[in-house]
Amino acid sequence: MLDIIENELDKFTHSNCADDMIFFQAMREVIVSIAPLLESDVRYKRFAILDRLTIPERIIKFKVTWMDDNQNIQVNTGYRVQYNNSLGPYKGGLRFHPTVNEGILKFLGFEQVFKNALTGLPIGGAKGGSDFDPKGKSDFEIMKFCSAFMSELHKYIGPRIDVPAGDIGVGAREIGYLFGEYKKITSSYDGVLTGKPFIFGGSLMRPEATGYGVVYFTQAMLELEKKEPLQGKICTVSGAGNVAIYTIEKLQMIGAVVVSCSDSEGTIYDCRGIDLKLIKEIKFAKRGSLKEYVDVHIEAKYIPVASYPDGGHAVWNIPCYAAFPCATQNELTKVDAQNLINNGCISVSEGANMPSTPEAAELLLSQKICFAPAKACNAGGVSVSEFEMSQNASMQKWSFEQVDQKLKETMQQICKRVALTARDYGVEGNYIDGANIAGFKRVADAMIAEGI
Repeated sequence: MLDIIENELDKFTHSNCADDMIFFQAMREVIVSIAPLLESDVRYKRFAILDRLTIPERIIKFKVTWMDDNQNIQVNTGYRVQYNNSLGPYKGGLRFHPTVNEGILKFLGFEQVFKNALTGLPIGGAKGGSDFDPKGKSDFEIMKFCSAFMSELHKYIGPRIDVPAGDIGVGAREIGYLFGEYKKITSSYDGVLTGKPFIFGGSLMRPEATGYGVVYFTQAMLELEKKEPLQGKICTVSGAGNVAIYTIEKLQMIGAVVVSCSDSEGTIYDCRGIDLKLIKEIKFAKRGSLKEYVDVHIEAKYIPVASYPDGGHAVWNIPCYAAFPCATQNELTKVDAQNLINNGCISVSEGANMPSTPEAAELLLSQKICFAPAKACNAGGVSVSEFEMSQNASMQKWSFEQVDQKLKETMQQICKRVALTARDYGVEGNYIDGANIAGFKRVADAMIAEGI
């Protein structure tokens, strides 16, 4: 088995993708996990499935030219990475952020393929976006940018081709502008985007979906692993975006005590429990900094990023029963993992995409911490996006309760599928390997069935 791992990693390291380090990190995790599958079934090697999955089916890169409020012309770069559509139309979010580049989107698209496969829903994997930064822009500037972006993107998407959704920097407002431009260009009222405002085709519960799904998955995992439930337990959450806020909301709804959240500048620690209404006001209404929290709750503690030692983060040095990294990739380091272990944490659930470094994940698994990987744990968002596609196709509207129940059932099914797969391949309790094997197997079997 070690020979298989080394051969595949060596082959990938010398591919054209070797410089995309975060993409390589994601690929390496999958290769290590699926080695038993590659060893037991020669079809995957004969059909070169792994080689085919190291390269997206297409990468679309285009110029986005728009005019700001001062009548100055601005230029950004737009992307759509259509990674794999063996299971259904390409599906994955659009991200508007200065850090967006081809390598990041390849990593996210690759992860999206397996995440979408784990849902059991008929959707492939993709990712896209632009290096445009919505922060500090007026509504009119964002509208102008979205119109310019869609004027190029519309050529490559469609309800049976590619159905983008939102991601960082792309919420209901941006999706609304994008959808409006798509209709204007095509004269077609297609369900070509998800995350739309409810008034014209969006699904209820889409903003909450990823965060709620993280909690539903964690509940199911703790039950399968015969651990105590989250009710009444101290939980730590990083981030202050959609995923983090709705993870906090669902945790509070089930009776957990969430004592932290964070942004790029620092961490809030409130031992009495986070005031979620205030967090929403700061982040959603005012788009401000979390340091404003302590102006209202003087008993809480604000820990600036600069004040914490290198290699660790304040949010993961708070004693807790369960931790929920919901900020960004590689935010939870080996130092953080050791701090969590020292402080009695028994569960880590990834709300962000690949927020734990490989060293951190390895340490947590070695200590028998219940570890829920992102590609399984945060699949709630894309699940509800697919529900929106179903509602659009049938011209129906589902109630909040219907969507919530279907989300809960989907996350429970994903958790059971991952746990059973891990057991079947001799790695019981390892949800990383279980998720990678289950996702890879479903995609690979579809690729084999459709030929080359």
